[in-house]
Amino acid sequence: MAIQTPMHGLIDCGHFDRFGGAFASRRGLARVLGGLLLVLIFVLGSASTPRAHEVPADVLVRVLVKPEGNRLRVLVRVPLASMLDIVFPQRGPGYLNIFEADSALREAAQVWVASELDVYENDARVEGQQLVAVMASLPSDRSFASYDEALAHVLGPRLPDSTEIVWQQAMLDVLFEYPIQSDQSQFSIDPTLARLGFRTQTVLRFVLPDGAVRAFDYRGNPGLVRLDPRWTQAALRFVVLGFEHILDGTDHLLFLACLVIPFRRLRPLVAIVTSFTIAHSVTLIASAFGFAPSAAWFPPLIETLIAVSIVYMALENILAATPKRRWLITFGFGLVHGFGFSFALRETLQFAGGHLLTSLLAFNVGVELGQLLVIVALVGVLSVLFKYTFAERAGTILLSALVAHTAWHWMTERGGELMLYNIQLTMPVFDMGLLAVAMRWGMLLLIIAAIVWLMSMVFPKMDQDGAAPLRARD
Repeated sequence: MAIQTPMHGLIDCGHFDRFGGAFASRRGLARVLGGLLLVLIFVLGSASTPRAHEVPADVLVRVLVKPEGNRLRVLVRVPLASMLDIVFPQRGPGYLNIFEADSALREAAQVWVASELDVYENDARVEGQQLVAVMASLPSDRSFASYDEALAHVLGPRLPDSTEIVWQQAMLDVLFEYPIQSDQSQFSIDPTLARLGFRTQTVLRFVLPDGAVRAFDYRGNPGLVRLDPRWTQAALRFVVLGFEHILDGTDHLLFLACLVIPFRRLRPLVAIVTSFTIAHSVTLIASAFGFAPSAAWFPPLIETLIAVSIVYMALENILAATPKRRWLITFGFGLVHGFGFSFALRETLQFAGGHLLTSLLAFNVGVELGQLLVIVALVGVLSVLFKYTFAERAGTILLSALVAHTAWHWMTERGGELMLYNIQLTMPVFDMGLLAVAMRWGMLLLIIAAIVWLMSMVFPKMDQDGAAPLRARD
């Protein structure tokens, strides 16, 4: 049966009876509204009530690794508060019940630690992980300062049952063992412990069979960490790092663009790029060996000077139709950029093992490969752009002005941050330490002067091509 209304036309009364009757009645409507009210109260209550166990903001994890004969031992210390969703037995006002906590501690170790440690021997994943010991410790315990102390502590007696410690303040100490073929193998570890906190810092120490210690200190998940890498492994890692760094650094890319815009012939480009490469290699290596100032204002100063270098190069492209001796100016700014590259390596050099110089040279190789890729791309794009759109000189001025505008904003922002530091120059104390520093810097300046002299013998001849384009349309 159907009825017709003035506004809606035909209505199927049978359909209305089947599906609309429940909502037409007052009782059905009250039930719906009551259910919605209960859902709203639950949602608001869940949002406003803090969780009983939340992930800590800052977490410090300590890891000690040592191969011994046919087993690899891994000691881990993490805060108990990071063990989310694990119910630890308590007594009194939130004290950890030491006597009944063993099963909960083992569950926490399996769920939150064991599953986050992958160990490799000679690039093959080690199977057969065994949880040997687990215990709760006081936050004041200092046994993880060395491997031997930590091992004796974890294998020793647990805390007395009468210990009064709030469970969120306790530490979880765990000992794992892995079967290995030899303690002389090459070992790697892939720790994914960052989920223990919003900001997780891990201090990892690898004890070699001869007693030497490799120390690592990183934040988050570092990926595969080669505990004692071969020189080829370290070199490959840092080649990739250097290549990625130059492609991720917008300021370095704009500096390269300023170099290429007026110079697109092979001879002047070789002189300019070689000068830049030698310069940043010198300061990068010098910084890695402790020549750079350790003051907090030094990184902001370098970042500001990098922006200044881009502004200068862009303005020179605008004001000088054919810039001369560009290789010399590039060398001076390359020294500044080298310090900037060193900041990217501060935390990464720890993964070089005993191959510091090799890793530095490999990083430079990666940087140069990235630079060559960028330069080849820029030369091709600019050649097409100047051939079919802008005249050579007009295009140079326009592009350089855009770069200068961007770099100017960087310069003012970074300069403002630099001014926040209260830089005070005081008279140094004349002693043997100052003499040693002066001698080191004197040697560095002599090396730089010798390099500039050698380049002055070669590069002016290569710079005679000037800034002539491949095909000028002036």
